[in-house]
Amino acid sequence: METTLYLPVKGFLEQAGYAVKGEVGGCDVVGVRDDEPPVVVVCELKLSFNLELILQAVDRASVADEVWIAARVSAKGRGRESDKRYRDLCRRLGIGMLGISDRGEVSVIVGSVTPMPRTNPKRRSRLMREHQKRKGDPAVGGSTRTPLMTAYRQQALACASALSAGPLKVREIRDHVPEAAKILQGNVYGWFERVDRGVYGLTPVGLEALARWGPV
Repeated sequence: METTLYLPVKGFLEQAGYAVKGEVGGCDVVGVRDDEPPVVVVCELKLSFNLELILQAVDRASVADEVWIAARVSAKGRGRESDKRYRDLCRRLGIGMLGISDRGEVSVIVGSVTPMPRTNPKRRSRLMREHQKRKGDPAVGGSTRTPLMTAYRQQALACASALSAGPLKVREIRDHVPEAAKILQGNVYGWFERVDRGVYGLTPVGLEALARWGPV
């Protein structure tokens, strides 16, 4: 699975000074370095190098300062990483290539030396905001078909945890969850119910979610 590539790539980027988190804004791996201005790097993961991986990387160019693609290298040396045309295409696009061995060793096949153009500052801002708001790194890069632990879900779980002992006023939760009012009123997941003006409780669905995910 692509998730097996996440930790080696995460370690590679952390050694380069990035704070790395998985599955942020639809990107498999996002690293942010606290320069001025901040530097954002995105890496997309696949089990093998293919055209789809390059197309994903090109799409990420609008939000990142550097874009990388990572895949397992072929044991017999017959993968795309051995194709000069594929490597040259990455160089022309400014996309870096990382090869991951079966032992999890990371090698740089093509360096990401050409800054890629940023054409979508709003999308970039959303990506950075989600990265900064998440507590820890709760989602493994490359995950599919599973609910992601986003910053919003983390705050919703924090609200649920606070309400697990009984209904509370919004202001009693806001100290620990800054966006409590919006989350409780929006009730995106159906976890909360209004029991009085400015007072919310937990629904059975919310209790189930808390049992599944645990407090944040």
